[in-house]
Amino acid sequence: MKVHHLVTAAMTLSIGTAAFAGPQCTEAPKSSWLTEDAMKQKIATDGYTIDKFKVTSGNCYEIYGKDKDGKKAEVYFNPVDGNVVKAKQG
Repeated sequence: MKVHHLVTAAMTLSIGTAAFAGPQCTEAPKSSWLTEDAMKQKIATDGYTIDKFKVTSGNCYEIYGKDKDGKKAEVYFNPVDGNVVKAKQG
């Protein structure tokens, strides 16, 4: 009976973790990605200001900052072409 509870707890934990994971942006090798500097320049050209920039476990470039209207933004970018994969603004 204890094993059942452990399995249930482990499954619940993994489901909960998956719900908070960011998107998977690419499977491409890092050698084909835009450099961080090039990506930051593209992001600025698109009208975003960057407070925090990072590489996610889903192979995305992610920023926390503001959009062109000055609203808070969390944006995931495909590092190969720079396209927005997912954005939360507000």
